Amino acid sequence: MDGNGRWARRRGKPRTTGHQAGLKATRNIVQNCVELGIESLTLFAFSSENWRRPDQEVGMLMDLFLRALKSEVEQLHDNGVCMRFIGDLTSFSSKLQKQMRVVEDTTRKNTVLNLSIAVNYGGRWDIAQAARKVALAVQSGEFSAQEINVETLDKYLERRDLPDPDLLIRTGGELRLSNYLLWQMAYTELYFTDTLWPDFDKQALQQAISWFSQCERRYGKTGDQLVQGSHA
Repeated sequence: MDGNGRWARRRGKPRTTGHQAGLKATRNIVQNCVELGIESLTLFAFSSENWRRPDQEVGMLMDLFLRALKSEVEQLHDNGVCMRFIGDLTSFSSKLQKQMRVVEDTTRKNTVLNLSIAVNYGGRWDIAQAARKVALAVQSGEFSAQEINVETLDKYLERRDLPDPDLLIRTGGELRLSNYLLWQMAYTELYFTDTLWPDFDKQALQQAISWFSQCERRYGKTGDQLVQGSHA
């Protein structure tokens, strides 16, 4: 969800204003996904690299995050949204971690939309922590090293109980993954837009979905095979 800072700068306003506008866009997009019947949404809210930003901005983001969790949980629950957090949560304050648990516990049984918020998350971290858990499992005798395969590692990753993403949407004109869900996006369709996140609305979301609907998803097969399969 890129572009909050640039959105604010173009308007001659502080970056905090951009982050607040970005939160409003996030609230609207979550609601749009509920209305459109989308089953799973993962938002990259704060990467493991974002700690490198100025201390004042990081502090403001943490405060905004905490206030948003407190103010949004009731509406999320009423809309049937099941919310979870993925990433290394141990780096956050005890107060913020507690509020994350409150939100997860409150919305745990909801089934309309699975909403995952990636915070202090990095794709390489995700793979490394999964590999560490697999190594410990081998060490304890749960299975042998010879039994390790793609499915084994997949069970130890974040989002392990959800299907891999069908579509990645990156706003703000950046054309890279930036260490996001690297394992899970092996066959994800990648959609890049110059629209800054605070301006990303329901129409922009529908345009991305329309683009996705035109993609030919072959998973290693040929286009002819897909055609033949559809006529079988």
